[in-house]
Amino acid sequence: MSGRAAVVTPAQWSLTVTPVAAALATLCTTTALSGVIDGFRWFGYAGISVIVVMAAGMALRSVRVPTFLVGTAQMVAVLCLVVALFTDSGILGFIPGPEAFGELGDRLGQSVDVVRNGVPPVKATAPLLCLVVIAIGLVAVLVDTLAVAAGTPAASGLVLLCVYAVPASLADAMLPWWSFVLGATSFALLLAVDGTHRHQMWRNRTTLPGADGVHGVGTPSVLVGIALVLGLVAGAGVTAIGTVGQLPGGGGGGGGGSGELGLNPMTNLRGILDQRGNTEMYRVRGLGPETRYLRAVTLAKYDNNRGGFDDDLARMAEGVPAESRLPSPPGDDGVGPTTTIDIEPINSNDFWAPVYGTPRTLRNLPDNVNYDPGSGIVYARQKRKMPRYTEEADLVEPTAADLRSAGTNYSEIDRVYREAAGIDPRVRQLATDITARHPTVFDRARALQQHFQGNGFKYDLRTAPGQGRDALVDFLFNGKTGFCEQYATAMAVLARAAGIPARVAIGFTAGYTGGDYRVITSQDAHAWVEIFFPRRGWVMFDPTPLTDNRTYTPPYMTNDAPAPSSVPSGQTSSVPAPTTQNEPTAAPEEEDPTATPQQAQQQADEQPSWIAWALGVLLLLAIAFTVLTWLAARHRGAVRAAALRGEPPKVKPTLARLFHYAGPIAAVCWVLVIVFTGALVSWWLAIGLLAVCAAVTPAIVRAWRRRIRLHAVHAHHPDAADAAWQELLAESWDRGTDIPPSETVRTTARRLVREHDLDGPGRENLRTVVGVVERSWYGDPGHADPKLSGAVDEVRGAMRRSRPLPWRARLLPRSVLHPPKARDDE
Repeated sequence: MSGRAAVVTPAQWSLTVTPVAAALATLCTTTALSGVIDGFRWFGYAGISVIVVMAAGMALRSVRVPTFLVGTAQMVAVLCLVVALFTDSGILGFIPGPEAFGELGDRLGQSVDVVRNGVPPVKATAPLLCLVVIAIGLVAVLVDTLAVAAGTPAASGLVLLCVYAVPASLADAMLPWWSFVLGATSFALLLAVDGTHRHQMWRNRTTLPGADGVHGVGTPSVLVGIALVLGLVAGAGVTAIGTVGQLPGGGGGGGGGSGELGLNPMTNLRGILDQRGNTEMYRVRGLGPETRYLRAVTLAKYDNNRGGFDDDLARMAEGVPAESRLPSPPGDDGVGPTTTIDIEPINSNDFWAPVYGTPRTLRNLPDNVNYDPGSGIVYARQKRKMPRYTEEADLVEPTAADLRSAGTNYSEIDRVYREAAGIDPRVRQLATDITARHPTVFDRARALQQHFQGNGFKYDLRTAPGQGRDALVDFLFNGKTGFCEQYATAMAVLARAAGIPARVAIGFTAGYTGGDYRVITSQDAHAWVEIFFPRRGWVMFDPTPLTDNRTYTPPYMTNDAPAPSSVPSGQTSSVPAPTTQNEPTAAPEEEDPTATPQQAQQQADEQPSWIAWALGVLLLLAIAFTVLTWLAARHRGAVRAAALRGEPPKVKPTLARLFHYAGPIAAVCWVLVIVFTGALVSWWLAIGLLAVCAAVTPAIVRAWRRRIRLHAVHAHHPDAADAAWQELLAESWDRGTDIPPSETVRTTARRLVREHDLDGPGRENLRTVVGVVERSWYGDPGHADPKLSGAVDEVRGAMRRSRPLPWRARLLPRSVLHPPKARDDE
């Protein structure tokens, strides 16, 4: 009987201390994400997810829910949290329904786009925060299951290592050192807690499966093996995200060993788009909601023998200095509203200074940078990193009607844009077949572009194996597989074969929004076609069938309505901005894409960064005082053991006071950590968490007192009898039975039997407790009876069987809120 009751203390340890240590290890490990996510706001969301998992697990295990149901319920709790934080259509605000699942699907789709295209550190947008809450929640469930249910916290270290592996694979820079220190320290604390738990279980002769007594969960070696397999699978699957294509041109370009990149002014009809690290190339401000392509260079010369377009700076016209007012390019009248765009090169080392639309004015470029109106290129004779510069760009786009009426007078441009010497007759025939039924140049160009949207063509990072010497014929008639270089080259050649002036442009797609600017990365490098229209200039057509929503579709390709125009800063346009299919998906819905940089900076300044620092300090204090509490418990045991041997205590009064208050201070610090973690998300959430902490504080105090008393009883301390009696009186008062302090121990025992209707085993063990207490009070106080431990546990069990505590009494125990008058020691 006493052996059965002795399991209580280790079980309580595994139901309280181990889950907290597992949650702390998970939370400290998530700090590795600071290397890939900007700011500290995300940490609040991750912390709330970990706390929800921990609280759900502790609550369910306290009522002995089966292990597999605990893990399932924890995942459901994470799902409800995600619905509450990131959707507006949850049932009662947090229960998932069909609409909520649809919203979450959209959020996760946007988050995947951020992970694939973003350059660390990325902004903590709503989709990314949603992904963080889900991912960290699942990690917390797995760590909690391994550490608490399976009793093998060492295996959870493999899962925690995967959390470090993901940001390490996505970020070029080293992860912060303090993140590893926190992770290692918290994991060591988890192992220490497990070691203490196992020591207690050994002393009480209990077996080692999980706290709920479920056997057959698995040996530690099996669980470690399973965790290792899961870790490898997760690492291999997750770290594949973030790979990136090489810049168009078949080579890396680059700036030596500095990590800077450049564009190669050529295209190839065969090749592989290499997978390399994603590098931030440009930051663009002032573009607003526009998602135009950023043009760096255009290619005019087609070489059929080589199978691609190229150009040579030596053959390029001298141009004019790229400063102040620029001359108009062919087909442009030089009038129209302009937009001020700020372009900041980050890791670009190149000949070119990319521009948007038609540049009217350029400022802040070096003296040796020129502008060639014929090619639309801004360039230097030597490769260099351009400084931050400003472009006044004409972004007005023609309508379909404008392009249909443009005519075919190509006298303004060089004949090279119509040359296609040496191409196979089958290619010319294909161009004729595609364009024959279309009366205008615009309709022919659109038909050529649409030819690549079907007809067996597909986008791939690798072209199909060649079946002959003519790469163009292979691509158009056989392989029909490739990336932007092949599609742009093929369409430009078909256009020239149909008598339409065309060139290949190389630059970048729109990128994604990052704060008050748009981020252009090496993964956004792209090639497309530009076709000349008299009186309208060079107009873009993109034949590449991209599947990642990066394609910009001009309004003249979607309908015949007048195209909206961009206006200079400070003016208002009456025409709505174009809607494109590559509207950035990384930006949260609550952001205003038209906000000025000053407004965006003001919003960033309003972020409560001091909360993050306060949270860090509180977390360190909480860990320190938790360690002190653990040391204090060990010290008290050593002092009591010395007292049994008749030795005086060897401790300084200051240290004794510190040990005495370490537990309450640690509890207060952990409460503040929870509140400040919520404040990173919302002050309303922080207030709610504070209210929850205040509501459960009496129950926590009661549990703490019970644990201290029962620890003294089970450890056979000199004051074990008094601790046992005080615990039984507290159990009685929690059930509404007050014991007058004037009653003797035997009178009180009879009252306990009568008021709580104790059964036979309960009454028998109560007699044992009374005997031990009387001997302790009136006999030899230094002797601890080994029968006391089992007897106290059995009496408490009899009370629970006859009069179980309702939830209100557990949450608001009388012994804490309304303690009875102190009993006068006799």
